[in-house]
Amino acid sequence: MTPGQQTGIRLKMKPIFASETEIVRIGEGLMACSLPRAEWTHAAHFAAALWLMRYRPELEPAAVMPGLIRAFNESVGGVNSDSAGYHETITLASLRAARGVYASFPSDVPVYRIVNALMGTNFANPNWLLEYWSRERLMSVQARRAWLEPDLKALPF
Repeated sequence: MTPGQQTGIRLKMKPIFASETEIVRIGEGLMACSLPRAEWTHAAHFAAALWLMRYRPELEPAAVMPGLIRAFNESVGGVNSDSAGYHETITLASLRAARGVYASFPSDVPVYRIVNALMGTNFANPNWLLEYWSRERLMSVQARRAWLEPDLKALPF
C-alpha cells in the first residue's frame, strides 16, 4: 500500500519542493513572520505543518499553528476577521490530513518528500474540504472561529 491509499486519496507525482532546506525555510519563516507573503501558498501551509511535526516535536501543531498563522497574516498586512485570514476548521482539518500522511511514511523520509507526496493527492486541491463540509457550513463565521465537525461525511483520518 502506498502512502495515502489508506485514506482513499489519489497520488500523482508533481514535485513542488526540491530540498529539505526549502521546508526549513518555510517553517522558520512562518515562526519568525519573515516568509514573503507570496510564498505563503497552499503547499506552504502543509510544509509548515509537516516541518513542525518533524523539527519541533515539542510543539503541538494544533495548539501553535493558529497563533503562527494569525501573527503571520498580520505581519504581511492581512487581517484575521469573520471573513478573512485565519480559519480554525480549515486549519485543524488540514493538520489532520497532514498528520495522516506524515504517519504513513517511515521516520527517515525527508519532509520535502512527504510534502510533495501530500501535494500529489487530492489535498493539493484547496477545495478538498468541500467533500466533507458543505460550503455554507465551512465558510460560516462559526467554522472560522472554532472547529465544526463535517456535515457531509466523516474525515478519513
